[in-house]
Amino acid sequence: MFRHAGLRLLQLVLMLVVLSLVTFVLMKMAPGDPVLAILKADERPVTEANELTVRQALGLEKPLYQQYGNWLAQVARLDMGRSYTTNQDVWQLLTERLPATASLMLSSMLVLLVFAVPLGLLAAVYYGRSVDHASRIIALLGASIPSFWLGLLLIYLFAYRLSWLPMMGGGSLRHLILPSVTLGFVMAPEYIRLLRAGLLEGLSQEYIRAARARGIREWRVTAIYAMRPALLPVVSLLGMSMGALMAGSVVTESLFGWPGLGSMAMEAIAQRNYPVIQGYILLTGLFIGLANWLSDVGLMLLDPKIRHERGMSA
Repeated sequence: MFRHAGLRLLQLVLMLVVLSLVTFVLMKMAPGDPVLAILKADERPVTEANELTVRQALGLEKPLYQQYGNWLAQVARLDMGRSYTTNQDVWQLLTERLPATASLMLSSMLVLLVFAVPLGLLAAVYYGRSVDHASRIIALLGASIPSFWLGLLLIYLFAYRLSWLPMMGGGSLRHLILPSVTLGFVMAPEYIRLLRAGLLEGLSQEYIRAARARGIREWRVTAIYAMRPALLPVVSLLGMSMGALMAGSVVTESLFGWPGLGSMAMEAIAQRNYPVIQGYILLTGLFIGLANWLSDVGLMLLDPKIRHERGMSA
């Protein structure tokens, strides 16, 4: 199992190298010139001498392969360059904004589980009854509502009309509630359906009927015997959900003014701040890759059959 985990980490490193190349090429193909954006050419006249000076200072006059090689060598030393607009170290900017995004993602995942686990469990236990129908309606609503529309609705209701929660900004747990509910509720439906389907399949197995015949209490049969195999697809989905969470955090942070990586990335895109954009994408790829790696390891620990199929021992 350790060898397989090591191979997955090696694949993660190779994926990051490919991602860095694709990101670099796409940034160069994007419309607009960062030098003109830095000099604010749309507000004042810019001479060729000024443009050449800035281009040389940023190393943009060199061939593309040399620019990429220099940047990749910097990244290998955890040096992602400096922001075009503020001249701050990009790695420092990312680490300053990372705690805010991490707290939003963790709280959104908590909201997701608070919605998904009880609803999926009750829908399976009370299959075909009113609780099951209600959970499916909630799942349908969550899957149908766009995150930005739900966020605006929550802002209008709880911030504007009732004044219970702050409308925008960050710095406290009260500021975190609305963006977390927005992001978590929109992602919960898929987990509800997966857990419900997994529990229904598990509760129909022979070993479950044998456990009931031995007089084991129903809650113990469901929570211990049926829940473990039902959690396997959920754990697998958790790793893949990191990408959706990171993508959703860009919209949610911009909507609520949350001072995280997503709002910083939107500002960098508007300013054509390539080092910040490249650093954000690379850090996002690293987190998504690590989340999938942890999900894969978790699946191997939960299900011995997966280890057996891959020829591994615990």
